[in-house]
Amino acid sequence: MKTTPLYQAHLRHGGRMVAFAGYALPLQYTSIVEEHLAVRRKAGLFDVSHMGEFLIRGEEALPFLQWATVNDVGKLKVGRAQYSMLPSERGGVVDDIYLYRLGEAVYLMVVNAANIAKDLDHLKALARGFRVEVEDVSEATALLALQGPEAAAILQSLTGADLSARRKNDVFEAQVAGRPARLARTGYTGEDGFELFLAPEDAEAVFEALLAAGARPCGLGARDTLRLEAGFPLYGHELTEATNPLCTPWAWVVKREKDFLGKEAMLASPCREKLVGLVLETGIPREGYAVLSEKGPVGRVTSGGYSPLLEKGIALAYVEKEAEGPFFVEVRGRAVPASISPLPFVPLK
Repeated sequence: MKTTPLYQAHLRHGGRMVAFAGYALPLQYTSIVEEHLAVRRKAGLFDVSHMGEFLIRGEEALPFLQWATVNDVGKLKVGRAQYSMLPSERGGVVDDIYLYRLGEAVYLMVVNAANIAKDLDHLKALARGFRVEVEDVSEATALLALQGPEAAAILQSLTGADLSARRKNDVFEAQVAGRPARLARTGYTGEDGFELFLAPEDAEAVFEALLAAGARPCGLGARDTLRLEAGFPLYGHELTEATNPLCTPWAWVVKREKDFLGKEAMLASPCREKLVGLVLETGIPREGYAVLSEKGPVGRVTSGGYSPLLEKGIALAYVEKEAEGPFFVEVRGRAVPASISPLPFVPLK
């Protein structure tokens, strides 16, 4: 089991450690609901050092990334970031990623922890036709996520950089608590906030400084309920290699006007399902639960849980494209009425 540079800090602050993507990480420190609401109302701090980071550089970095990802990298200016996906040759999703442009021909790609080895092999195979270098810097990078309406004020108290001038998806260098950091106004909770890329040896000092400045330590449990309320996909749940992204709410990220790996297969693949948001009258939906109409099973829950803000069970689910409500979710043998909800379940900040 791997550990992050913050392992001892998690133990010291009472983190309940669990195995996740090969790492020992805190599920929670107190309760998932308390930590969830702390992020929605004040600020929470997550250790996401298990995520993977690749540096991609070289004179053909741009055409390589145009081919390897579905979003338009040509519109990504230096100091900016964009959400994207790695398509497969068959038009599915190898992974969903965040791409940061650090220089004219230097990019940082953040990938899901469970997919680091797969993504690296995939990108290195694609890179053979380009003058570009793909370097895995995951072990040399610690990553913190400070999220919530008070995140900017807390971070501002520890840095001389003017955060008020920074927009969503900006990425820039700064000192935080006297340590060099790469800051990005990005996150995975639906709240305003920043992600901090740090040298592993600086992570614990910055983590403690952010907690002392008012952030609350939060675990994986709250991170998942926050992203679910925000209607964000989780790879392996809403997105897989069998998923056509054009058949999802995240089709906007696919830029059809450019060429990319698997484009023809993706465009030719029919959409037989649609992803919907569901709010249950009672009970808590979980991954794999059946979605029913009055005619029988029509789909499955891909992510489900309790929404601390709505105080109800909520779910993301794929259902047959032509299926019509009313819908139900089978919870412990009971067909619980579920209403369709627009996504996100709560307003994004």
